Amino acid sequence: MKSEISASMMCSDLIDLKDTIQIFEEEGIDYLHIDMMDGTFVPNFGLGVDYIRGLRKLTKIPLDIHLMVKDPEYKFQWIGLTSTDSVSIHYESTFQVQRALDYLEPYGCKRFLAINPATPVSSLEEVLEYIDGINLLMVNPGFAGQKIVPSTMRKAQKVADLLKREGREDIILEVDGNITPENGRKLRAIGASRFVAGTSAIFKGTLVNYKDNISVFKKAIQ
Repeated sequence: MKSEISASMMCSDLIDLKDTIQIFEEEGIDYLHIDMMDGTFVPNFGLGVDYIRGLRKLTKIPLDIHLMVKDPEYKFQWIGLTSTDSVSIHYESTFQVQRALDYLEPYGCKRFLAINPATPVSSLEEVLEYIDGINLLMVNPGFAGQKIVPSTMRKAQKVADLLKREGREDIILEVDGNITPENGRKLRAIGASRFVAGTSAIFKGTLVNYKDNISVFKKAIQ
């Protein structure tokens, strides 16, 4: 499975948004990662519906929407999901995770299950037939700029082993949180194929540095 970059728009500067998008288009960024937070499931507020609508007008780059919200199945209709989107919901965000994943099916988008650093890998076993991808959080969700939780490197290997054992290596393994070029290289070797790139990878320095940052990161995850 080829490696993909999902640029974390939570880390972008709104002042430079249009220029940033232009750079991402020129450099072939695969997805724009959108962190939506409700202040309840995680103690922070994130990017909202109007922001998503604005992005859709600016670019054709597909969206990688990460819902850190309680009871996400009742909020899908607000977002205006399309078939080109990927949508991650958290295992702990709903009492009926299979039902929530079923509610995503009519939109035709890729369905991802997000798991936190302390969420057991076994939670994935009963939902593999419902998902296209796993969003493995390498930090506790809610805030940018955190350091990787060391145990999540071992956890990534456990997830990769599970997918191989179950014959589901077609499922995308996405990694999210403090994905530096070095961490990205290690996780690529384990089996990750989609990398959420934020302040640790792309959004370092000013706008003029982004192209070089992307080039370095791409080489690391090949």
